[in-house]
Amino acid sequence: MKALSLAAVFAAGLALPAAALDLSSLTDDERAAFRDEVRAYLLEKPEVLMEAIAVLESRQEQAQVANDATLIAANAADLFESEADWVGGNPEGDVTIVEFVDYRCTYCRKAYPEVNELIESDGNIRLVLKEFPILGEQSVASSRMALATKLALGDDAYEKVHDALITFRGEVNPLSVKALASDLDLDAEAILAKMDAPEIDAILAQNHALAQRMQISGTPTFVVGEQMLRGYLPLAGMRNVVAEERDGG
Repeated sequence: MKALSLAAVFAAGLALPAAALDLSSLTDDERAAFRDEVRAYLLEKPEVLMEAIAVLESRQEQAQVANDATLIAANAADLFESEADWVGGNPEGDVTIVEFVDYRCTYCRKAYPEVNELIESDGNIRLVLKEFPILGEQSVASSRMALATKLALGDDAYEKVHDALITFRGEVNPLSVKALASDLDLDAEAILAKMDAPEIDAILAQNHALAQRMQISGTPTFVVGEQMLRGYLPLAGMRNVVAEERDGG
């Protein structure tokens, strides 16, 4: 097969489904020549590769978005309405943001002031916090303290402890729990008495099971309406996502 005819075959192959171009009948020499033609074409027009990669990435992104929407719909009650979760912002807000948070996560800490700014400046967002400790024993201890506070002392006390833990650099142990509680004017003994409660074991197990169903493996992860954001997103990006949800997705 001549080079010219190989080029024509290659060009035709680009326009046909893969199954329509049968290369199995080529001899070894013809196959080698065909490969040379393919290589020469791609070197001459490398933008073809970039176009193909862009199409692939777009298709993958669209598939991920569709899959996320399906997962959110299937798990909506556990995501948005669990009585175990703390709810802040505007409880009647028109957009709900669910955050899976680990107190020892660098990007959770980076997102913390920006999420607060978003909630406060918007005024119409409902925020749900999911305790999702995945970074070791201190992550678990931090979540246990936060949940123990909620169980023993209520939502307002939980919010104080959450705000303290997200910036706390020390080790969470009985002494530091007492010190933090004292700084926040909370009952340390009531918190410590609840930290090993079976209710906390159940909440953490439920959150981990939900994350597994949602294909969530890292923090922070945000569910905003029908969208899932895996990882930190700057404030401007979060505002855009909220606006998209208000506009109908």
